[in-house]
Amino acid sequence: MAASALLPLVEPASWMLQAALVLAVQSGVGAAARRVPLARPVTVGVQVLVTLVLLTLVFAREHAVAGLIPGPDAVRFFADLLEQGGNDVSRYAIPAPLSDGIRLMLVGGVLVIGLLVDALAVTFRSAAPAGLPLLALYSVAAGLSDNGVDWLWFLLAAAGYLMLLLAEGRDRLSQWGRVFGGEARGPGDRPPGAVAPVRTGRRIGVVALGIALVVPLGLPAMNGGLLDATGAGVGSGSGGGGTISAVNPLVSLRDSLNVDEDRQVMSVRSEMTDVSDLYLRIVSLDDFDGTTWKPSKRSITTVPDGPFPTPPGLGPDTGRTEVGTTISTADWYGQDWLPMPYPPSGVSIGGNWRYEPVGMTLVGDHGQNTRGLSYEVRSLHVQPTPEQLADAPEPPPALEREYTELPDSLPGVVSRTAREVTEGANNPYEQAVRLQEYFTLNGGFEYDTEVDVGSGSQAIARFLRDRQGFCVHFSFAMASMARSLGIPARVAVGFAPGTPQADGTVAVGLRDAHAWPELYFEGVGWTRFEPTPTRGSTPSYTVPDAADSTVPDPARPSRAAPVEPSAAPSESESCTAQEKKLEACASESPQVALVTDDDGPKWYVLLAWVLAGLAVLVLPLSPMLWRTRTRSVRLGAHGRSEADAGPYVLAVWDELTDTAWDYGISPDESLTPRGAAARIVRLGRLDQSAAASVHRVADAVEQVLYAPTPRPVAGLTDDVRRVIAGLRAPVGRGTRLRAVVAPRSTVRVVWAVSAWWSGVRERVVAMRPTWRKPSRQQG
Repeated sequence: MAASALLPLVEPASWMLQAALVLAVQSGVGAAARRVPLARPVTVGVQVLVTLVLLTLVFAREHAVAGLIPGPDAVRFFADLLEQGGNDVSRYAIPAPLSDGIRLMLVGGVLVIGLLVDALAVTFRSAAPAGLPLLALYSVAAGLSDNGVDWLWFLLAAAGYLMLLLAEGRDRLSQWGRVFGGEARGPGDRPPGAVAPVRTGRRIGVVALGIALVVPLGLPAMNGGLLDATGAGVGSGSGGGGTISAVNPLVSLRDSLNVDEDRQVMSVRSEMTDVSDLYLRIVSLDDFDGTTWKPSKRSITTVPDGPFPTPPGLGPDTGRTEVGTTISTADWYGQDWLPMPYPPSGVSIGGNWRYEPVGMTLVGDHGQNTRGLSYEVRSLHVQPTPEQLADAPEPPPALEREYTELPDSLPGVVSRTAREVTEGANNPYEQAVRLQEYFTLNGGFEYDTEVDVGSGSQAIARFLRDRQGFCVHFSFAMASMARSLGIPARVAVGFAPGTPQADGTVAVGLRDAHAWPELYFEGVGWTRFEPTPTRGSTPSYTVPDAADSTVPDPARPSRAAPVEPSAAPSESESCTAQEKKLEACASESPQVALVTDDDGPKWYVLLAWVLAGLAVLVLPLSPMLWRTRTRSVRLGAHGRSEADAGPYVLAVWDELTDTAWDYGISPDESLTPRGAAARIVRLGRLDQSAAASVHRVADAVEQVLYAPTPRPVAGLTDDVRRVIAGLRAPVGRGTRLRAVVAPRSTVRVVWAVSAWWSGVRERVVAMRPTWRKPSRQQG
């Protein structure tokens, strides 16, 4: 029922019948395994094997051993088919055609969710957590679909989940015995049984379902989010309305800066004589919640046919030059937002694009993105003078309120540092220049792309303390500090100037991904600053004495690329034609500044990597985790009263002997506690303090075993920890490592499972009916 939400995504819907049949077989195998009965993990394992065989039979019969067993060839075929499905998902709009790759993704996804639900709700008899896989399935489908009937799919999924809970509740209720329902009303009345609880549960379920459907209608702020379908259109209707939701465009920026190969994102040809100022802006981040900067939710409209409106704040006295820029993007670069020089005055581009007037940006509509585009942008190269910026009047009150807002969670060190750095400045322009110089010249900051972006309200404070980071840290910090001084500020995300080529173009690569602050000055508008050292270029209007000096300042930011055009091919051309065909040159983050649904890792790839990573980490470390948990339970703060002194002391003794076993002293069950203690002291070469601790624990064990009334003994936990330290001291590094990572005492888990399995077999044998021939003897 929950999988019905996937029906609008592809055509035709014949895959649903196939998924239902395979899912029925999978569930039937689980029911049969539980009927035997098999152990719960074994039941799930049998279902997994049967599911693999069924998928192999349906999709990879020609590549399997005997047509059923998935061998290496079948695994490779599945990988190729999944890759093909991922490419088809990014290539087609909704509803997509039912290719083999998409069909495998749909059927396989439904089977995985079905297996999880069956294992949780039936095998392990816990129906409530089974709603999580169902919610994940519905969320993926609803996040990609925009057909106006998402509520119907939610209703079906919720109804199925309520039926699951009701079935589990009735099963548990039947195990309690007959439900008391009051006295019978008449001689012919039926006993009430479980009717009243069932009716009550149904009513509660209907009310909860109704609330879940009705309440979101009254909460318009709940729309949007990470599951919004960028390919389904960002606006409503066909006119000029609609909105774009807030997204975080900095998720993959650091990955783009750290790629091994600087793949070329776009080729740019501009009329600007000095391309060091050719910044390509994607989007502006103006909403700061104390944790990160993100774009506000803005209204969008149709792209103006003629020239764009004048940028906000730009006065007639400020120098400007209109330049043309032609941009060609790579075929693999799928970006919803259009990179453009700021401020744009006109765009010539084909496709479905919408215009966001506040940020003066273009965003793709109904699946439109930047893959393989060529477009021309007319933009203004604004050239203010330091005097114009210094004499700028106060900004409009509404704009100042919006762009100087700071959350209460922002650490006080941010505003305090801003005031200290700008002390003595006469106007906002001088304050902004001093902030820029603080980061680039005299603050002792270092550019390092390996530093984590960080999260939480303390991220900027940590950056100001450690003085290491990359463009995200510098732009976030300067914009926040500027706002604390009352200067309207926001953060822009896009590309720094690329590398000039011999043919007159500029190659923009992944490593040119960049973020920078924009500060508002009335009469000039939003003005770029560059606080990141060694990145981009320092704006000329932030260097008042630039005209009086011809000696470059090595401490100021400069272009990392050579000034002269390079005749050598860029790094992106190092891929061979075959590698490009196979997409073997893909970087860690194909998207530079924005994470979209059309490019980058898909949900199933992320899920597979997460599960594989957990398996790789948890399975080898499971012995260590089990021993850590066991030690914590045994040595925990329990057993302090006379009633449970015995179990506590015995648990402590078990921990001591198991630890000795981990360090190579195997237990000897034939010895008394006192003899075992002496053996541990001798073989473990314990010092006097550790030896005394071993004997104290052994004495406590003998008291528990032989005293009429055992009394609690204090300090046993500390004694065991001293023994552990004593056992570690004389052994080598290899023995210590094995005692932690692969402790010998974990074999007790195998013994416990073996004993449990023997008990299960005995119960199964006892349940079998015994047939005896009737005796012919007569008394």
